[in-house]
Amino acid sequence: MIQLIYRKFGKRSHTKDDLLSGLTVALALVPEAVAFAIIAGVPPLVGLYAAFMICLITSVAGGRPGMISGATGALAVIMVGLVKIGNERGIELGLGENAGLQYLFAAVILMGVIQIACGTLKLGRFVRLIPQPVMFGFVNGLAIVIFQAQFPMFTEAPTTPGAAWLGGSALFIMGGLVLLTMLISFFLPKLTTTVPASLIGIVVVSLIVILGGVDTLTVSNMASIKGGLPELVNFTIPFNWDTLVFIAPFSVILAAVGLIESLMTLTLIDELTETRGKSNRECVGQGLANIVTGFFGGMGGCAMIGQSIINIRSGGRGRLSGITAGILLLCFILFASPLIERIPLAALTGVMFMVVIGTFEWSSIRILGKIPKADAFVLVLVSVVTVVTHNLALAVIAGVIVSALAFAWKSAQHIHRETEMREDGTKVYYLHGPLFFGSITDFSTEFTPAEDPSEVIVDMMDSRVWDHSGIEALQKLAERYRAADKTIHLQHISANCRQLLEKAGSMIDIIVLEDDPTYIVANLKKADRTPSARSKAN
Repeated sequence: MIQLIYRKFGKRSHTKDDLLSGLTVALALVPEAVAFAIIAGVPPLVGLYAAFMICLITSVAGGRPGMISGATGALAVIMVGLVKIGNERGIELGLGENAGLQYLFAAVILMGVIQIACGTLKLGRFVRLIPQPVMFGFVNGLAIVIFQAQFPMFTEAPTTPGAAWLGGSALFIMGGLVLLTMLISFFLPKLTTTVPASLIGIVVVSLIVILGGVDTLTVSNMASIKGGLPELVNFTIPFNWDTLVFIAPFSVILAAVGLIESLMTLTLIDELTETRGKSNRECVGQGLANIVTGFFGGMGGCAMIGQSIINIRSGGRGRLSGITAGILLLCFILFASPLIERIPLAALTGVMFMVVIGTFEWSSIRILGKIPKADAFVLVLVSVVTVVTHNLALAVIAGVIVSALAFAWKSAQHIHRETEMREDGTKVYYLHGPLFFGSITDFSTEFTPAEDPSEVIVDMMDSRVWDHSGIEALQKLAERYRAADKTIHLQHISANCRQLLEKAGSMIDIIVLEDDPTYIVANLKKADRTPSARSKAN
């Protein structure tokens, strides 16, 4: 089996780097999976099983080698409501107090189906339309969220909300070990890159704690990770229309958040590695992973930007790194739980702090005052929404909407015209700028039918019609000149515009003449439309 995996996924990458980075990722996955499971209100093993299955399946079937997926906080925040309401629903239907967990598994399965549908319909390509300020804001906001997520590690009970902060020698030891891990992770790559620095940091700090008998928090203080192989869920909830109606809204939100976070992470890893992943394949891979996870008792998940950065920084670039992380995580659960539970949380916290430093787009602070105000606003907006709501999908959507509105407003300001009077008495309007819903108001004010001569030409060499609103604006302009008993001609029409005109058909009063596709008579009177003219049209 191992030889098969090596032949399939290890040849094209640096196998040693992938194996070592996979080990580093697997160690870092443990506390995060446990923490996210607790946030979602489910047993820790549910998060660990999800991390193992999703990491393994997406590494094989996903569209981005080197990207790590698993249980995430963004999805856990949504799941906690589903589990709670599901438990209440289970009591009402006589299904027991823990029906919420099964409703979660069903919702994760449906989530996967939706994600596969998105990939099949090629919707993953739209991630390429996300503006750079949104990317910067997303990355910065997420870095801050990862930073905030480490605060519970400095409390007496990391899994208990509102637990007392560490104090005295306990805080000093915790801070010192975190700092030591960070220093090793920072300086070791300057000496050698043979072994991932973060892995060495974890090993060194763990040995200091274990051999030195240092009293500090370990993975065991969060939860036990010991368990068996995932088993097929024996569903007791009814699979009927009422259940579908109940879980569908949650599944849609989970699918959207999961895909947005995954595709944004994919784009970020593309930039870091100067390669290009396959977004649609990633959608399918994420969906397949969530379907399997739901059937085998996992909480579902998506791409993890923090773990992906750890993997890339540690040298993991191939699919073997994710496969290794998934398999090792399962081995931890089955065989090595006593050892893994002795790893100090300080070591893992130090690694995550280095992820924060490496993830934050520090250049965005430097350029904030140099980029357009609208872009700066979007960058800050996305960061703030991400930090405040922890809803990455909402932050990205808000950023894209504001960016689109800003773009539409800017484009609308670019519509203008120049005029020329020819010797034959014809007036020519030279139109500049795009004609779309945002610019049609300014467009209409550029023309004076009452003052113009009987023959008017609108030259659209430097203008394009983008949408139906632009077509309607041309139609209304033609009607204004017709009411003034004057004729307006359109020339130098682009192929796309001509296509729009032809598609509109009888909805507009504009004729396209085949003998001259760049010359359009816009307001021929019905009485003047001879059979010969109509035969040339369209």
